[in-house]
Formats: sequence, structure tokens, C-alpha cells
Amino acid sequence: MSENPEGLEQWRKMLESMLGPEAAEEAMRAISASGMDMSNLPAQIDPGQLQAAMQQMQQLLNAGDDGESQWRFARDVARQVAHTGGDPTVTAAMAEKTRAVFSVADLWLDSAINFDPAGGPVKAAARVEWAESSLPALRSMADPVGSSVADALVATLAEQLEGAPEFGPMDVTSMMSNLGRLGFAMQVGQAAGTLAREAFGGTDIGIPLHGQGRLLVPANITEFADGLDAPEDEVWHFLAVRETAHARLYEHVPWLQAHLVGAVEQYARGIEIDLDQLESSVREIDPTDMDQLRTALSGDIFLGEPSESQQRALQRLETMLALVEGWVEEVTAQAVAAHLPHAVALREMIRRRRAAGGPAEDTFRTLVGLELRPRRAREAAALWAELTRSEGAEARDGLWSQLDLMPTGEDLDDPAAFAHRRTAGDSEEFGDLDAELAKILGTGDAPQGDAGDPSGDPSGEGEERPDDEGLGGDQD
Repeated sequence: MSENPEGLEQWRKMLESMLGPEAAEEAMRAISASGMDMSNLPAQIDPGQLQAAMQQMQQLLNAGDDGESQWRFARDVARQVAHTGGDPTVTAAMAEKTRAVFSVADLWLDSAINFDPAGGPVKAAARVEWAESSLPALRSMADPVGSSVADALVATLAEQLEGAPEFGPMDVTSMMSNLGRLGFAMQVGQAAGTLAREAFGGTDIGIPLHGQGRLLVPANITEFADGLDAPEDEVWHFLAVRETAHARLYEHVPWLQAHLVGAVEQYARGIEIDLDQLESSVREIDPTDMDQLRTALSGDIFLGEPSESQQRALQRLETMLALVEGWVEEVTAQAVAAHLPHAVALREMIRRRRAAGGPAEDTFRTLVGLELRPRRAREAAALWAELTRSEGAEARDGLWSQLDLMPTGEDLDDPAAFAHRRTAGDSEEFGDLDAELAKILGTGDAPQGDAGDPSGDPSGEGEERPDDEGLGGDQD
């Protein structure tokens, strides 16, 4: 039986209005695979056919698998976006080059930091592979927002949806909620695919998105190096050292990743939907028209001011991301200084790229309501450099051993003062130890004045214990 092109196009348009173009293609394939005859569809879709389509979508959206079906759609969208414009195959030569530059990066970093080499695999990744493997981490951060948007939408449309027809076991209200979650998952997939076209490695946003190990994306490195004054090999080595520094830091600081992801999730859970704004946006639309609904949801529906809890999470997140990026920047500069003639220029290029941001960051800001950008990385790099000068690399890296030892946002304002307070704190600690020793030796009440002080011991017996006076003098 021959296909009816006009009918297929009508179905495609209907699904695009509900899900967007990428997901519509996947839905067409899924419906066809489910046994629905796509070869002789009518050019005009009648209500009965529409109901059949809705029933088919129910099965796709109501799989009872905690959203896994929705995120499979998101994965496909991520892959499609990552592949847009081409995704060069990772050749054996590229994979070998990646292993080689990571081996060199380990050697260079050994002289700059006190963390041992990180474990895990080393790989060269295609853009599609990067996008797909990043989704679980992105999902954990974005899922709470998707649920909030879907629930708020259903609450807002409750009156309009009252009495709406049911399609099998699922009513329109449930379908709206699931479609809202699906639409949000698609947006996360879009963000992952866009990020895959920009990322050099697995830690470009400051948080590891690919689990243990290190990776580079050769296609993106080659595009970035094109037009730079630095040779491409230098760019490879510079970015490999940065990725390796991130990997060592996260492997040897077990609390760090949980701290950052926890801050993102806390912020996301606290997002509140402006129901008045949402109601205003959807008041005049047909709630069963997905195209109108998506347009309404594209406006500013989040409450403008973050809650007190969100503000704390945001401050914690921004400070720690800056400290991570600043530390990586500083130790990378130390590691490559003797080996890469263009190291200073490459460091500044990465700084400018970070400051400029990009479409992927804009997308993620829209999805989660915050920027995963270390705004104060320059100040953090200056702080780590000051600590290296004043105390050495071992003391600098030792700060990562405990969260309560880490610099605060206020410390980024004056790195020299932070280093001075640490030095002064050590002196006070030893002074307190001297005082405690004096008490143990029974000299805690010994007079502090000199021999001519009228408040001193008139018998002069105190002068027979010069060692005790020395302990007391340290306290002053």
C-alpha cells in the first residue's frame, strides 16, 4: 500500500505542535514501531483519528517507569542536536593522541600539586557520546524544576480542564502533566546537545558530568584551535592539563562533587512558579493546543526573587565553583609554564571564553534558573596564587581536606588578608599552647611584669624561673 505524503505531513505537524520537531520524529518512529499503520493515513485528521493518536501517545507517556521513557526521548534529542552540523568520527589516531597528552599532563602536574594521579578511563569522545553520557547528571539537577513546572501548569489549568474528555485510562489533566515533563526533558536534551558542541572535556561547567575518568572532545578542540596563534598541539596539552587537574581534585576531595550538586538541587527544589503570571499566560489559550501551551510557557513564569534558602545555595554554589575554577587555573599555569610558550595567551583565552558564556549556558539558566558560571574565578585564582607564595603548594592543597577550611566569598575580596589570617592563626595557636603548658607547669599565675614592676613578686622568687617567663612572653 502506497504512502499518503499529505497525511503523513499532517500527523507530523500535529506531533510537532505537541512535542517540537526533534521529538516529533522520534514519536513518529515509536508509533510506527508499535504497529500503527502509517502507510495510508488521511490527509485530514478526523476526531476519531486524533483520539487514536492520543491513545498511542498515552502509551508512550504513561509507561510507569518513573520518567525513563521521557528521558529516552531526551537522549535522542541530545544526540540529534550534538550531531547537527557534523560529528567527526574519533579515529584511532585521535584516541592515541588523547592518551598521549593525558600522560604528559600527569607528568607536568606532578610538580605542581600534591594530589596523586586520578583513576578511571581515558578517552576521546565524539560529540554525540558526550551529549548522551552527560544526561544522567544533568537530569538529577534539572528534574525538580520539570516537576514543578508540570504540577503548576496542571494546577493553573484545573478549571479549564474540568470536564475534559478522557482517552482510555488517562485523562487530559494527566496527559498535560506528562507532556509538560516530557517537554522539559526535551529541553534538557537540547541543552546537553548544545553543550556537546562546545565542551572540551568532561568538566567544562565545573562539575563532572561523566563519572570517573578523563575525556577530551577532539572535534571541539580542533575548531577552537583553528585561528589561534598558538599551535594546535599546545592547545591539546593545555586543555589536557586542565581536565587532569579537575579529575585529580574531584577524586581526592570526596565531599566536593556532592557539595556542588547538592547546592544545585537545593536551588532547583526551591524554585517557585509565579501562578499569577502563568494563569495570565494561559488564560486565553486552548489548553489542548500544545503549540499555544508551549508558547505560553516560554515566558517568565518563575518568581523573580529567590528564597532565602535559594540565596544561600546560590552563594555556596558560586563561591565553590569559583574556587574550583581558580585552583585549576592556577595549578595549570604552574604545570605548563616551562613547557608551553603560549601558556599565558591560552590562559587568557579560556578566561575570555568563560566570561562570554554561550548558548548552552543560556539554555541551562532558562531550565534551572541559575548560571553554572564561576563569576569570580579570577579572584579565586589570585587567592590560590597568594597561598602558594606564602605557604607553598602542600598547604594550599591541604585546604581541600575539609569544607570548613575553605575560603569564603569574603576571602575572595582580599586574598592577602586571608593568607595573613592563616599565618596569624597559626601564631595564636602556638601562643595558646604556650599558655596551656604554663598552666600545666603551675606557672599560669606567674607575674607578667618585669623586675622593676611594682606589681611583680616582691620576693624576687619569680626571677629564678627564666624558662617560665619565656613561655609567658610568647603569649604577648
